[in-house]
Amino acid sequence: MKLFRALLGLLYPPKCPFCGRILERGEEGMCALCEGILPWTDGPGGPVEGCDACLSPLWYRDGVREGVHRYKFNGGATHAALFGELMAQCLSDRWDGTVDLVTWAPLHPKRKKRRGYDQAELLARRVGEVAGLPAAPTLEKIRAAGEQSRLRTEEERRANIAGAYRPLPGLDLAGKRVVLVDDVVTTGSTLGECAACLRAAGADTVVALTLARARR
Repeated sequence: MKLFRALLGLLYPPKCPFCGRILERGEEGMCALCEGILPWTDGPGGPVEGCDACLSPLWYRDGVREGVHRYKFNGGATHAALFGELMAQCLSDRWDGTVDLVTWAPLHPKRKKRRGYDQAELLARRVGEVAGLPAAPTLEKIRAAGEQSRLRTEEERRANIAGAYRPLPGLDLAGKRVVLVDDVVTTGSTLGECAACLRAAGADTVVALTLARARR
């Protein structure tokens, strides 16, 4: 197994998800340069409707934007390991309440099939693994809304995502404290819609957690 991993590393050397540079010996997850210059946030983000808090370790700009695009659109599923670790650390540092469950804002099945994976699901499962918390699906996307990133105004985003999600059949979150994961928060429309579904299923606390936050 060690030999196989070594050969795999030679054929497909790990790269920094933010700048694309091949990692040098001793660098893990990201390169030392990016680690020093990434736009780290310094506290809880702005409010998101239906959520008790919205936490993100990074601002969505510069290399972070490029890293997210590699992750979502260029087959960069392996970057979920690092991204999830950053998010789990952010949750630990900035949320002092108890958590019962980690879940995510899911893709529509057709889009997941085209992409090959659900980027929010991979992040949520990694957050749960690092934080020692159960991660499980709670919602389904029942309407294939257009890409939120293509819409400019908050009103357009809210209208686009309205009614797109619902709780899974039989879901009971009575009294549960839930972390809701997505990759990026911009206006909070998607997270707000998902949070409303979690509240309808009985969730007592909903903490939104994303890799990055766009400045509004």
